[in-house]
Amino acid sequence: MFTGIVQTQAEVIAVTQRENFRQLTLQVAPQFLERLAVGASIAINGCCLTVVEFGADTVRFDVIDETLRLTNLGELQQGSVVNLERSLKLGDEIGGHHVSGHIHTVGTVETITSTDDNVAMWIAFAPEFKPYVFAKGFISVNGASLTIGQVHDSQFSLHLIPETLRLTNLADVAPGSKVNLEFDQQTITIVDTVERVLAQRGITHL
Repeated sequence: MFTGIVQTQAEVIAVTQRENFRQLTLQVAPQFLERLAVGASIAINGCCLTVVEFGADTVRFDVIDETLRLTNLGELQQGSVVNLERSLKLGDEIGGHHVSGHIHTVGTVETITSTDDNVAMWIAFAPEFKPYVFAKGFISVNGASLTIGQVHDSQFSLHLIPETLRLTNLADVAPGSKVNLEFDQQTITIVDTVERVLAQRGITHL
């Protein structure tokens, strides 16, 4: 479990590629790895991965086929920068919202508009997830807990303040970039439950 508050960024320093498998090695600030253990969970661009090896300032992860299919981790190359968050501990402050680290789909950045004080972007997503996306709802984008702005068809907007851009790799995205999306689990549970109850009653439209 995570909070969607990105704690640091890290650079990919090595990628080992085999069929339907990748091994990623990241260079990380040493303080981020304090009291780390093999088997611990870290969210990489919002995707929960298991630590398989680490050193003073490096950490390594295995990424299997299903994760590569559902996330943007298959696009990472040496020099790519990723968002990191350690798993939530009992008593930690939840500054964002509960995030599982299980990516639902990859979205595509459509447009970006920048001003002195914020960046607005529109992200397109697969239409089947539209029931879970609504204005002012929670969403995790590359592991960052954010509030959805507007929703139009299968796109939603985000408004990013300078602090979010400073702390995350969303400052580096451009039109066409792929971002990991995790929709709010509470919203999914409510929507799916209501739809199931209505279906049982023979109601197909509200």
